Amino acid sequence: MFEHLRKPWKRLIAPIARGLVSMGVTANVVTVVGAAGTVVVSIATGLTGWLLPGAVLLTILVIFDSLDGSVAALTGGGTQFGAFLDSTLDRIADWAVLTGVIIYFHRTIASSDSSTLQNWSEIGMYAALFSVMTSFVTSYARARAEAEGHEAKNGIATRSDRLVIILVGMALTGIGLPSAVLACCMILLAVLGVVTVWQRIWHVSRSMSTSPRPADPNHQ
Repeated sequence: MFEHLRKPWKRLIAPIARGLVSMGVTANVVTVVGAAGTVVVSIATGLTGWLLPGAVLLTILVIFDSLDGSVAALTGGGTQFGAFLDSTLDRIADWAVLTGVIIYFHRTIASSDSSTLQNWSEIGMYAALFSVMTSFVTSYARARAEAEGHEAKNGIATRSDRLVIILVGMALTGIGLPSAVLACCMILLAVLGVVTVWQRIWHVSRSMSTSPRPADPNHQ
């Protein structure tokens, strides 16, 4: 949904990227710092329940993490290892953000006397758990398709879309709206995740049917 904003966003953060390059900061350093910060802030947010500060800090870290591609472009275009590192650490960051939400819901269930709040928290927790799966399968589908010589970047909810849904839900609940708001965001995330996985499978299926390639028996 937000992929069309990528180019304007890159132009917006270009001055920051140039500043990092002038300080000698490499793209890989940006990648590692962004991922590590996301893990720490996400888990701390879940444990403390401070959703609004957590959402703000995570938004800043997402912005920082998006700088690695711009820094790489300014320092020679990046490397194969840099792309591999970025993709790998993005998966860890995705897991951390959803784990923070799951921890928040779990602690809410344990500490609340309201059955309504407990019920919504349980729904949100299970939806977030399900979204961990769809998040990883969405990324795996793209990687596996590319390994087979095809492309699978399509889908209604790419990584940026998923992060926006999570962070908006956290921020809205953090300013005082019911936890049901965050739970509904997790339900939306789970549904869109399923749709995205299906879209990528369908896209690759059609692509492979028009340009098939012999299967590798060693790949399962």
